[in-house]
Amino acid sequence: MALKMEPKNDLDFIMKNLLAGGVAGMCAKTAVAPLDRIKILLQAQSVHYKHHGVFGGLSAIVRQESLFALYKGNGAQMVRIFPYAATQFTSFEIYKKYLSVLNIPMVRHGDKFIAGAAAGVTAVTLTYPLDTIRARLAFQITGEHRYTGIAHTAVTMFRTEGGIRALYRGFVPTMVGMIPYAGFSFYCFESLKYLCMKYLPTTLCRKCERNTGGLVLTVPGKLVCGGLAGAAAQSVSYPLDVTRRRMQLACMDPNTAKFGAGMIKTLTLIYRENGITKGLYRGMSINYLRAIPMVATSFSTYELMKQLLHLDTGMKVA
Repeated sequence: MALKMEPKNDLDFIMKNLLAGGVAGMCAKTAVAPLDRIKILLQAQSVHYKHHGVFGGLSAIVRQESLFALYKGNGAQMVRIFPYAATQFTSFEIYKKYLSVLNIPMVRHGDKFIAGAAAGVTAVTLTYPLDTIRARLAFQITGEHRYTGIAHTAVTMFRTEGGIRALYRGFVPTMVGMIPYAGFSFYCFESLKYLCMKYLPTTLCRKCERNTGGLVLTVPGKLVCGGLAGAAAQSVSYPLDVTRRRMQLACMDPNTAKFGAGMIKTLTLIYRENGITKGLYRGMSINYLRAIPMVATSFSTYELMKQLLHLDTGMKVA
């Protein structure tokens, strides 16, 4: 009889989840880094690219800057994403574990959403300054560099823009947006995973006696569940993502400084000046192009890493 996939102790469980989550985040973000950069430029309406679409913008970056410019700011992204993803996935597992023992009906039915939202908030709080730095570096155009690297960006912002508050500019809309985004991401993935194991055990799953329930998602199954979860979560939280970017990049240009005043004012300004489609949901098409493969890759890599590290990726199927 096969042994269950059980970690040796709590520390072993945490360390393995941190590694699995960090690797998953790095793989996912590297895969969509070019789309991530053009999304930032479109969201913030860079004067150089605001009249371009997704593919026109990507082509213009290569033509006007270089092929490597598609990955501008990715160094800061990698420095941020490993601890962010590691913290998020590990926090989710811990919160889910403790919420499962609570005998509260409302919590019991929404434990995946609550655990996911709490995990997202935990991860963002710890790594937010690196996201601001990465956005500043990605927004720069060749020949107009204000910052030379991660450390220089952090020091310059700290000295000239108001100290630690500058590094956390846009933090409130990020928190507000992270709750539905992370909550729906994990909730949808776990729910779709359950449905696949219950109703499609021979199509998108395969047998794994060491797992709870005796099943594990196949790679296509992981990708389908992750992609659909990413699409659902982004649809709900995208306007707050646009608001966050506008606030983070407000001080890069005197004409956009007005967007650094606060979350509600920034949301209102974006809506008044550009409306819903061209303002609050600007860049949404590219966001689907990047979010679906990114979240699919992230969840798939995380599940694969857990399997390699002998952690349980199954669930009870009634």
